[in-house]
Order: sequence, then C-alpha cells, then structure tokens
Amino acid sequence: MMKYVFTALVMIATTAAFAQNRRIQNPNNPPANNPAKDTTSALTKALKNAPPAAQPVKPGKKDWSKIKPDPRKSQDHFMVEVGYDNWVGSTDSMNIKGINHSENFYFMYAWPASKTDPRLTVAAGIGIGSSNIYFAHQEVIVNGNQGANQTLSFQDEQGANHFKRYKLCTNYLEIPVELRFALDPQNMDHSWKFAAGAKFGLLLSAYTKGVDLVGPTGSPVANYTEKESSKQFFSGAEVTPTIRVSKGVIGFFAQIHLTSLIKASAGSSVFPISGGIVLSGL
Repeated sequence: MMKYVFTALVMIATTAAFAQNRRIQNPNNPPANNPAKDTTSALTKALKNAPPAAQPVKPGKKDWSKIKPDPRKSQDHFMVEVGYDNWVGSTDSMNIKGINHSENFYFMYAWPASKTDPRLTVAAGIGIGSSNIYFAHQEVIVNGNQGANQTLSFQDEQGANHFKRYKLCTNYLEIPVELRFALDPQNMDHSWKFAAGAKFGLLLSAYTKGVDLVGPTGSPVANYTEKESSKQFFSGAEVTPTIRVSKGVIGFFAQIHLTSLIKASAGSSVFPISGGIVLSGL
C-alpha cells in the first residue's frame, strides 16, 4: 500500500514540475519577476523619438529702418526731359500744327523724408525749361509795338506769303520740388521710382522764329530767319504740377500748367501741357 502512495506522489510532483517549465518557456506568459523582452526595431524607435519636422518660415517684411543706401548710388541728381507739348484751351484762331516739343534740364538734390524708411525722399533743384509750339500759315505778333495790338494776335496768312517753319518759344527758370519713392533704394540704377511734385518757374524769354519765307503755293520767296521777342503778353510766373515714373535711368513724365500762359488781359487763357521721356541716373 505504501508503495502505491509513494509512486502517486512522485508522479504528481513530476507533472507539476513539467507544467511549471512549460509556463516559463511560453513567451505569451512571462514570469512575473522577469520583464518581457523589447522586440521594437531600432528604426521604429528612431522614428518615434525623432523631433518634429521644422515648419517652413514665412518671409517677413523687410526692416527698412536697418537699410542704409549707398551714398555713391544715383539719387537722380541730374535730369533731362524731352516731351511733346500742346495747349489746353487753344481757340480756332490758333493754328497749332507740327511736332511741338520741350527740353528741360535740371540739377536736383535729395534728402531723406523719413528716418525709418530710406525709400522715401524729398528732392529740390534748379534748371531751365523750354517749350516750342509750331504754327502753320500764321504769325504770332508778340511785339505789341508793331501796331496798336493790346492783345496777343494770331495773324492768319492763308493765301499769302508765310514762313515755312514758324514757332513760339518760351523759356523758364524753374525750381522743381518733388516727393520720391524708390522700391529698392540700394539699387537705384535698376529700381522702379515714382515722383510727384511741382515746378515753380519764372519766364525768362518769349519769342517767335520764322524760317524761309514761301508763297501761297509753298514756292520759295526768300531764305532768311525772322525773330521777334517780347514778354509783355505772357504771364511772368508758372506753377506746374508734375508726375514721373522711372525704371532705372529711363522713365516717363507728365505735367500741366495751373497758370495761363497768356495774361488774362492779353487774350484767351491757355494752359501748356507736356509729356514724354525723362532720363535720370547721375
């Protein structure tokens, strides 16, 4: 009897030991005191621990207060304007024809208009403005001493001898003042530039010039030049608003007189206008 009891105990102990050994070897049921093995790959760990991707930085506005333009760069010190001219308010008695033109020359100097923005400047200068208006089959009697003329007379010469080329020229001493804006003050020779202002002028001279007298049919009569000069019928001062747009050294300008060219007591009010090409960059 004791033999059978002892055999049973041995079998029970052996079975329990075998079951314990299988439980330890089962990876899905690790022992409580033995931590599970980390099977995560190195690549997965690296991706998990990598810092977040950098977000793209949006470009901000340029801090112009820290920009110092090169003083050696062009500030449009010297300007030349070549334009096409005409008169606003001209009457039927004024037979204006031909390529009317103006040539203006100015020396300018610019100052900063803002301590925090070098793109903005104020400029002033001095120069000469000249306008040439052409007439066909007509003379402009600027010298009132040649008769009882109390007004500026536009004498019609249709069907009579007349000058082949005839013009009225006015010349002014001018002081231009303008507010300027440059998109890139560090590269003025290639930047877009905008300006608005006015010219204040004093009439220096007014004269007519006729070249080559011809007959009614245009046949030559005499080859000579006739010139008459007088300022008596013309306003002595001018105020002329101007605008200018340039890209680098070349651009366009436009202007119109606010004051009549002819005195109120000497004839109809006419207001010269001009527009054309401007060269600046010295």
